[in-house]
Amino acid sequence: MPLKPPANHDGIHTARVIQSTGSWYDIQGDDGSIHAARLPGKFRQTHSGQTNPIAVGDYVQYTINEDKSAQITDILERTNYVTRKATHGRRGQQILVSNIDYAILVSSIKQPSYRTGFIDRFLVSCEAYQVTPILFFNKMDLADDADLNELAHTSTLYEDLGYHVLHGSILAPKSIDELKKSIKDKTSVFIGPSGVGKTSLLNAIDVRLDERTAEISSYSNKGKHTTTFAKLLPLPFGGFLADTPGIREFGLYNIEDWEISLYFPEMLLPRKSCKFNNCTHIHEPSCGVLEAVDRGQIAPSRYLSYMNMIESSSI
Repeated sequence: MPLKPPANHDGIHTARVIQSTGSWYDIQGDDGSIHAARLPGKFRQTHSGQTNPIAVGDYVQYTINEDKSAQITDILERTNYVTRKATHGRRGQQILVSNIDYAILVSSIKQPSYRTGFIDRFLVSCEAYQVTPILFFNKMDLADDADLNELAHTSTLYEDLGYHVLHGSILAPKSIDELKKSIKDKTSVFIGPSGVGKTSLLNAIDVRLDERTAEISSYSNKGKHTTTFAKLLPLPFGGFLADTPGIREFGLYNIEDWEISLYFPEMLLPRKSCKFNNCTHIHEPSCGVLEAVDRGQIAPSRYLSYMNMIESSSI
């Protein structure tokens, strides 16, 4: 569950970060007041492994300056977060959002088609950082019979592993209602590649969310439907929803090779039967995971994702 902020005292107030533009942060206090806040440079030095020392969803403590702007004095400990490797040649990690109940991966059945490898990387990251995932397959109105058959197989695979799977379309109000029910009174985040319909889903949930997303996009002059900066948006039926920029790749960060199999639920039991404690589950004899793959207890697509993660983490 998201962190509960401590009480304010001695001129120090507590608020939640609802928007980050890179240099300024919008923070919202318990009373609903919103302040533009700056972050002292010392925090950037102590968080050198991160591209953003503060993430949307963080709780911070702050003081008010004479000019009514806010100065962040402390970043409170996170209960969880969604992260990825830094992009555009930068080193370290980028924290997309923190202190959340659900991370909702929005995939589309077409235009663009979903990739199970991307889904699996997302799920591993959620498992590693104690985030509860939801898989939402969008644009169901574009699906033909072959698409539906394939999606049924994919959905069953992930449901059998214990993951919550939803199907929907902005043209199917019942599916939007089901999504609303899942995120009511929670703090959630939409994640997914560009073009899967995240902004259209925001608009279907509540038109005001799309309007606020458009305000964020105005910073980049790239058009209404380009989300450049993450923002925590209040939901009209209770809770918050964060929209994030489109993600092309979901690189894992700070997860060692030997840990990856721990975040595949179907590998937890078979790996106990491995002959070697440092088994990579790729080439060793008497490997419980490889035996489970041979018996059909681990889906080929999932094992392929595992091997790809091992390979990419070693580069």
